[in-house]
Amino acid sequence: MKKLMLGNEAIARGTYEAGATVATAYPGTPSTEITENLAKYDNIYSEWSPNEKVALEVAIGASIAGARSICCMKHVGLNVAADPLFTVSYTGVNGGLVIVVADDPGMHSSQNEQDSRFYAMAANIPMLEPADSMECKTFVKQAFKISEEFDCPVLIRLTTRIAHSRSIVELEEKEEYKLKDYRKDPGKYVMMPAMARKRRVEVVKRMAQLETYSNETELNRIEWGSRDIGIITSGISYQYSKEVFKDASFLKLGMVYPLPYDLIARFAGEVKNLYVIEELEPFLENQIRKMGIPVTGKAVLPIVGELSSNILSEKILNREPMNTYPVPDKEQIPARPPVMCPGCPHRGTFYVLKKLKLTVTGDIGCYTLGAQPPLASMDTCVCMGASIGMAHGMEKARGREFARSTVAVIGDSTFVHSGITGLIDIVYNKGTSTVIVLDNSITGMTGHQHNPTSGYTIKGEPTKQVDLVKLAHAIGIERVRVADPYDIKEFEKIVKEEVAADEPSLIIAQRPCALLKNVKFEGPLRINREKCRTCKMCMKIGCPAIVDNGSYVEVNEALCVGCGLCSKLCNFGAFEKAGDANA
Repeated sequence: MKKLMLGNEAIARGTYEAGATVATAYPGTPSTEITENLAKYDNIYSEWSPNEKVALEVAIGASIAGARSICCMKHVGLNVAADPLFTVSYTGVNGGLVIVVADDPGMHSSQNEQDSRFYAMAANIPMLEPADSMECKTFVKQAFKISEEFDCPVLIRLTTRIAHSRSIVELEEKEEYKLKDYRKDPGKYVMMPAMARKRRVEVVKRMAQLETYSNETELNRIEWGSRDIGIITSGISYQYSKEVFKDASFLKLGMVYPLPYDLIARFAGEVKNLYVIEELEPFLENQIRKMGIPVTGKAVLPIVGELSSNILSEKILNREPMNTYPVPDKEQIPARPPVMCPGCPHRGTFYVLKKLKLTVTGDIGCYTLGAQPPLASMDTCVCMGASIGMAHGMEKARGREFARSTVAVIGDSTFVHSGITGLIDIVYNKGTSTVIVLDNSITGMTGHQHNPTSGYTIKGEPTKQVDLVKLAHAIGIERVRVADPYDIKEFEKIVKEEVAADEPSLIIAQRPCALLKNVKFEGPLRINREKCRTCKMCMKIGCPAIVDNGSYVEVNEALCVGCGLCSKLCNFGAFEKAGDANA
């Protein structure tokens, strides 16, 4: 049976067919859909872990216990998981262990353009890179076999275009995988120095064996065409290259680490002009150059952003871009900057923070849009959980008075991910920072995934819910306030009180995401023009449902959810229910 599948869906299908039984992840675009699809298989235990480090540790535990397990994350998530990653390379596995990382060239939804292939090299872990959805499924199944044959975890690298594009996948039956026996083996799994030194030697041996495998495996293949041009490539770059260089010869790499050096040398020796085509860093190119093989790569191709067929055609063949279409005058194209959704509870929070002219250390989530006009009330955003530590650092650098005008903001899911330790640091090291947890009852940025504060598992099963108030008290925060960000006056009062306090404080801005199914409003509002004075105070919250038409302001009723936040800013009572008769 054939089916059109996203690359992410195909990864999940391959995991199922391989007989894996444990899947862990923290949601992160473009990897999120892998685990969402894995959760649909009843025979696979799936979980949203608090963060990627925990997710990988759970998967490692499952592997050592004898199960095939998979752990999925986006590229910056691999940074979080790096600690266990480097050491599981030493311990090896029992049941197969596959780690899927989704890179994001072009930064469609990321804060950097990290190239995860370097993790494979640094950690001495083999890496596969599929070029379409069918390869996603096939490579996962092969990765489990490689993992068990060579006693090591296997990395699979996706990119956004592979993860989120669809192609045909041939579905197969599930493999009956028997749970491997577990036996105690501290020499293998307890990485204290004496054991680790011995395992390091095993890693070196294993990489030599994997290099031999890389030269022999069908994951790497030569496609002979004209020998005037030879192209070494992998992943989505292979698809772009095939579209442009229809007659060229290709060395298509499915295993991008370790490289098949013998195969590369043979291929290079039989083509006239050799190109290496890859996105982001010259990972393949630099290794091939070290072999003494001259190649053309980043000298003509960009090191920044995504590749495309047009870029290859222009930079290598000096041709006009392919498939060009007339572009309308820029003035005719309306600007569509990203904005918070109508009814978003974060809007009230950032309105207050801007009004109070506070320095705001921000974090990763949909609330990062608080940095955009007209709210424009976020000063920093570095990585998951960084806002709290950065606020503390600012206080230690500039003193208590600076802290009186500084707050850290962080989402509920991000707080559990990596914010708790920052808050502990503030308490332990005698800081006084104020932290605001933006608790919208869900992981909003990546599409409404549950987390430990929501009270439900990935399969929608009720579970224990983290009590943020009790948690804060347990780590030593005595000043804990729960506030509704829709109640702007009360919220402003609370913020003023807490930033003035000479001790650390936590404000929980608690209001569910407006897009949750269980959130109901009374219906859209409209503006009574007779009452409106066109003061445009309502425009200051940046709601996309409120439209400035120049001489007057109106509500787009198709967008308005009826949260009523705008009405609390209006001094003239101009907002009313759209169904009211007194228009």
